[in-house]
Amino acid sequence: MYYVLEFSLVLMFLTSLFTFCFVHKHLLMTLLSLEMLMLIMYMLFFLFMMNYNCGGYFILLFLTISVCEGCLGLAVLVSLIRCHGNDMIMTINMLSW
Repeated sequence: MYYVLEFSLVLMFLTSLFTFCFVHKHLLMTLLSLEMLMLIMYMLFFLFMMNYNCGGYFILLFLTISVCEGCLGLAVLVSLIRCHGNDMIMTINMLSW
């Protein structure tokens, strides 16, 4: 039972990592793949901690840090859309930003 769940989580992790590495057209797609990576890592840490009866404080800390990362990514996305009008990474000159 756990092997199927772990295999599906690892497969989801690899697909989101592939999406993060090779899809660079829009910033929103990059942020969504990062959030998917964080959620999958959260699920893997949760399964690991529950298997070994460890404390849940690390899970709460990881969840807090991933929420802060998501808020920071959304702030950058809103700032980028306000300045440039779109979220396409290819149209942005990083030297002028």
